[in-house]
Amino acid sequence: MQETKLTIRLSRELLENAKLYARKQNTTVTNLISEYLRRMPASMEILQDAPIVRRLSGTLSKSVSLTDHKKHLEAKYGGKN
Repeated sequence: MQETKLTIRLSRELLENAKLYARKQNTTVTNLISEYLRRMPASMEILQDAPIVRRLSGTLSKSVSLTDHKKHLEAKYGGKN
């Protein structure tokens, strides 16, 4: 596979955070970005077959936690059986 160079602009804080994360994962920022981009088509293909999920994605407030959601489901459906 032929590689090419890419220049991107990031805030210093974001770049330092990425470098720290990469170091903790024993990898490089380049490898992190490559892996992320490699997975993009697969996740997009999955959502192609799920128009309802795609339409609803991002509609839940960021302030709602997983615990809040579980409590809601227990109240709505009567808890675990």
